[in-house]
Amino acid sequence: MALRSTIRNLRCPLALLVAMVLFEVISHAHASKSFEDVRCKCICPPYRNISGHIYNRNVSQKDCNCLHVVEPMPVPGHDVEAYCLLCECKYEERSSNTIKVTIIIYLSVVGSLLLYMLFLLLVDPLIRKQDIYTQPLQNEEDTEDMRAPVEGLQVRGSTVLERVEGAQQRWKKQVQEQRKTVFDRHKMLS
Repeated sequence: MALRSTIRNLRCPLALLVAMVLFEVISHAHASKSFEDVRCKCICPPYRNISGHIYNRNVSQKDCNCLHVVEPMPVPGHDVEAYCLLCECKYEERSSNTIKVTIIIYLSVVGSLLLYMLFLLLVDPLIRKQDIYTQPLQNEEDTEDMRAPVEGLQVRGSTVLERVEGAQQRWKKQVQEQRKTVFDRHKMLS
C-alpha cells in the first residue's frame, strides 16, 4: 500500500516536469530567434595604439571578411587595408536544433536514472529480507554455527527477484567458505 501511494505521489511531479520540458521545447521552436546558427567571427590583434578585439556578425559566407564584419572601423581610412590584413575571419555554422535535441535526450536519460534510483530507494527496504550474512568477519567456530540455517534457504524461486536473491545467497555462501579457508590457513600458520 505504501508503495502504491508513493508511486501516485510521484506521478504528479513527473507529469509536471514532462509538461514543462515540452512547453520549453515548443516555445523555443516557435519564438523568434535571439541567436543565429551562422556567424562570421573576426579576431583582430592590436594595431598601433588600438587594442585587439573580436568582432561577430551575422553575414553570409561570401561577405565574411574584415570590411563587412568590423564595424565601426577603429582605424582611419588609409590604415583600413593594413588593419584588415592582420584580422583573421572565420565563417562558423552550428545546428541549434541538434544541440537542443541532444540536451533533451541527455536530461531525459539522467532524469529517468534519478527516478529509477528513487524508486529503488523506496522499494528496496520493502522487499529486502533480513540477511544472515551481513555479520562482521568471524572465526570458523562461529561460521559453522551460521551454516546450519543456510542449508535450508536454497529453495528455487519462481520470480526474478527470488532467483536473484538465490544467486546472491549462493555467492555469499561461497564467500563464507572462502573465509573459513582463510581462517584455517591462518591457524595453521600461527
